[in-house]
Amino acid sequence: MEQVDKYISWGDFTKIEIRVGTITHAEVFEEALKPAYKVTVDFGEFGICKSSAQITKLYKPNELIGKQVVAVTNFPPKQIANIQSNCLILGAVNNNEVTLLTTDLPVKNGLRIG
Repeated sequence: MEQVDKYISWGDFTKIEIRVGTITHAEVFEEALKPAYKVTVDFGEFGICKSSAQITKLYKPNELIGKQVVAVTNFPPKQIANIQSNCLILGAVNNNEVTLLTTDLPVKNGLRIG
């Protein structure tokens, strides 16, 4: 990492709201151009968010219910087909496979990652 433009400041990082939430609903996103699920995530006092998640290679919708995930919650809403995505669920990407970032132990919904 020798290039200075690859670095961000601590102030930049603190602007990103990365929080833990629990998936309460997941279904196949038929209208999406790429295979995806419509996912609803409960972030506790920070509310309920919907997202389009391209995680169909490693997960089935029924396996996602109750799973705690890590997501960015302060991106502007984004219209994806017929839903408005309010958060970005994070995962490790290997080609077309996405492995969700989760917590090791259950934690309170809405806790901030930092």
